[in-house]
Amino acid sequence: MDRSILRRFSTVDNLLCEVRDKVVMPIPILAVVALLEDLPDRGLTRGQIGTVVEHLERDSEQALLVEFSDEQGRTYAIIDLRPDQLVVLHRKTEAA
Repeated sequence: MDRSILRRFSTVDNLLCEVRDKVVMPIPILAVVALLEDLPDRGLTRGQIGTVVEHLERDSEQALLVEFSDEQGRTYAIIDLRPDQLVVLHRKTEAA
């Protein structure tokens, strides 16, 4: 039975998609990540690769401590970043 008053509510499928999109999986420690934006004041550019070394709480929001190293393993930057500034890199194929 179609009731016009109920049409303003989301369907179950739409509701589940909205919930799934709002749930963010945490980036694990030791995850290899790439920077999504330039940070010229820190000498970092978009695409540089780093490793998450710690989870932090900063003013009640999540932050990650990320270490950036050169090919010889020498650290050139350690910076706390928001998860939305990073993308996790995967070495093996995973189903999407």
